[in-house]
Parts: sequence; C-alpha cells; structure tokens
Amino acid sequence: MTPPKLTYTQAVEEVERILEKFNDGQMSVDELGAQVKRAAELIKLCHEKLRKAEQEVSEALKEE
Repeated sequence: MTPPKLTYTQAVEEVERILEKFNDGQMSVDELGAQVKRAAELIKLCHEKLRKAEQEVSEALKEE
C-alpha cells in the first residue's frame, strides 16, 4: 500500500527507479509482478495528486 505521506515527486522518482531496474534487466521474473503492482499504485497516487492540484488551481482562479 502507498504511504499517505508520499509526495508526488517521491512517487515519480520511485516509478523511475522501477523502470530503470526493469530496463536494465536487473529485475527478476519473481520481482516483476510485485514491482508492476507497486508502479501502478504510485501512478494512481500521482494521478490523484495531479487532479487535486488541478481542482485547487481552478477554484483559485474562479475566486479571482
């Protein structure tokens, strides 16, 4: 499960590390499933944070 205090930047960096490990052939078949699941969780977290930021910006602009 994704820790609630993970920032957008931290999540992106972790996804990048997972991709780098995969692309470099450093990931075993045994790790693959768990790492893909973790990457999917992180990507979902990033999407949620982006949606929230977009909503906050839209609301701030409406107030102007």
